[in-house]
Amino acid sequence: MMKRVIFLFAALVAAVTAGAMAPAAPDSIGHIVKGRVHHPEMDELVIVGTDTMNLVIPDRNLGRYDRGLFNYLFIPRKQWTFGLMASYGEFDASDVEILQALKDFDFEGKQYAIRPSVAYFFKNNQCVGLKFDYTRQEADLGHLAVNLGDDLSFDIHDISYYSSNYSLGIFYRNYVGLGRSKRFAIFNEAALSFGSGSSRFKRPFNSKIRDTRTDFTEVALNFSPGLCVFIMDYVSFNVSFGVFGVHMRNEKQITDGVEEGSRFSSGANFRFNLFNINFGIGVHI
Repeated sequence: MMKRVIFLFAALVAAVTAGAMAPAAPDSIGHIVKGRVHHPEMDELVIVGTDTMNLVIPDRNLGRYDRGLFNYLFIPRKQWTFGLMASYGEFDASDVEILQALKDFDFEGKQYAIRPSVAYFFKNNQCVGLKFDYTRQEADLGHLAVNLGDDLSFDIHDISYYSSNYSLGIFYRNYVGLGRSKRFAIFNEAALSFGSGSSRFKRPFNSKIRDTRTDFTEVALNFSPGLCVFIMDYVSFNVSFGVFGVHMRNEKQITDGVEEGSRFSSGANFRFNLFNINFGIGVHI
């Protein structure tokens, strides 16, 4: 009896092991080719201009589980893309009063940015390019009176802040087409940028206006996933989100023409940044 039980257990283990090592059975729409399912869509061809290309971009499996997901052709090689991102914001308040605690609030501020870019697709769904970024901020606080009681009351006025910076960067972007229609795709972008700029901060001190100027240079490496949608045949809408980046920054500060000091700083960002969401339009030729 014991020998029979041992024999049955050994047969069961051998059957389970053989089943686990056997290749997956082909389904009704594909067949096994070199250990992975080969679908008929992989051999489908499309005509782009004068070239004939695969609808599904071939890739290596590298031992991963085959989930039947394809990277469809979204933007073919040998195309140029010209993009533009722009933003503008403005805030203006005059003689504002809030709950008798904040009085005579006079503030005016604006911020605008323009970010042109150009890229070339050296492979299907993959491009490299250059982009330029110019950003300017302006803020003027004419008057602010705060009254929270006898122990906490103050009055500030004639404060202004201005800043402008430029940056030039190179980037690589890889698209993943989400369907046969070549309408939607997700992408991941890696960008290395070099920038410089300056800011001025003016405020009254001992009945005089102090003027502090800060000059800075910065190097940054950012990774930004996003979504691209073709709203017309040759025009696309893009939105990207900053999720990871590292930067190094060097600053030099001068007050009333006298150098006060310098600072070097660096940091990394490993979180989703709601203040780093970019929208843009691209033209493809």
